[in-house]
Amino acid sequence: MTDRVANAVRTIVSEIGAVLPLDLTIRLWDGGELPLNGAAKNRLTLRFTDPHALTWLIRRPSLDRLIQFYAKGGVDLEGGTFVDFAEIVGVGGTRKKLRQISRVKLVKAAFAILRGNGRKSSAALAGDTRAFDGDEAGRSAGKRDEGSFIRFHYDVGNAFYALFLDESMVYSCAYFTDWANSLDEAQHDKIDLICRKLRLRQDETLLDIGCGWGALLIHAAKHYGVRGYGVTLSVEQHKYAVEKIAAMGLSDRITIELKPYGEVTGTFDKIVSVGMYEHIGIANYPAYFGKIKALLAPGGLFLNHGITRPFRRNKKKRFGSRPEQRALQRYIFPGGELDDIGDTIRFMEDAGYEVQDVEGLREHYELTTRMWCERLTARREEAVALAGEEIYRIWVVYLAACSLAFRRGSARLYQVLATRSAKEPAPKPPTRDDIYAAPVPYKRQVK
Repeated sequence: MTDRVANAVRTIVSEIGAVLPLDLTIRLWDGGELPLNGAAKNRLTLRFTDPHALTWLIRRPSLDRLIQFYAKGGVDLEGGTFVDFAEIVGVGGTRKKLRQISRVKLVKAAFAILRGNGRKSSAALAGDTRAFDGDEAGRSAGKRDEGSFIRFHYDVGNAFYALFLDESMVYSCAYFTDWANSLDEAQHDKIDLICRKLRLRQDETLLDIGCGWGALLIHAAKHYGVRGYGVTLSVEQHKYAVEKIAAMGLSDRITIELKPYGEVTGTFDKIVSVGMYEHIGIANYPAYFGKIKALLAPGGLFLNHGITRPFRRNKKKRFGSRPEQRALQRYIFPGGELDDIGDTIRFMEDAGYEVQDVEGLREHYELTTRMWCERLTARREEAVALAGEEIYRIWVVYLAACSLAFRRGSARLYQVLATRSAKEPAPKPPTRDDIYAAPVPYKRQVK
């Protein structure tokens, strides 16, 4: 069976390479190497460690199955990251060039593969890959279990995230004032940019919804003198943030609680939400914006930092309608949904806000996720020791896919600054000049 499958694969690779000579080598389970560009060596090698993986994929092709095979080791990548792989495979005109391949030859080769005993799976492919057990799409707004969604994603462990995040543990889009800046510099600059957009002042109260590991609140308290309050649903994040705040002597200025944002009470001069918007579900946007407005003091400012998708005329096609999006919900972000920036602004205006400023940071998130993928790939052994081979593999594919999505524009990132209403204007300068003047300089943390 394996010889027949290997020969069929050689035929397919040869046909692909003739019309699409990519800098990629296919290595089969028998050790045979098939360079797509006809060269002796390529930096990147896609390795099939088990013939059954290929047979199963041809019998029942799906992104979900491909992810499981990679997670189980049936498919592997050598010589680079999946960002590199995506760049090579995703060259312009790929689909058009592939149409030049003889369909007759492909059908014959595929038939030879399908004649193999593909129903048998090897030990490497047996078992289930870690996935969210439940309504990962979160389509029923009344039955969403936000706590389970967040715990599934974040409680993989602080040590795991520390392998690829910056020194401040910021898990959201960085801001590169120079494309050559380090991730640590860019995350510092992103946090400070948010503080300046909010025009934070001494002793103002700042609410951070979905505060993560507390980096923004810590920066705002240290450099702008605010009194911070944050909420998170992640037990791991809460424990880390509380301990760090205490160690820095800021417990008298910052409070972080383990609770849903819907249970927060009181009023705050400024409110920020970074990387949380995409978690809550489109059906919950009115309640989300309404709750924040109820918490925002008259004359206050609210900044919403979140991922969106391009505009679609067919609003019935939800975020989870595409295979890659369903896979993202199942393995990484259960409950996640994306809407376009136009709808974001519409929901905000429906709630009575006046939008003051909108800034797109798509290119910044492409570079951020690329760096995360490269950093995690470089620390593979540590990641596997902490979380296991499967989780490591799923995460590097996820981060590479995110980088590619932002590069192609199928995912976007916007910061939207708003006031409660036009009748309650915030005391701010007449131009944006103050936002980009005299930022807090970056200084490496001493651990």
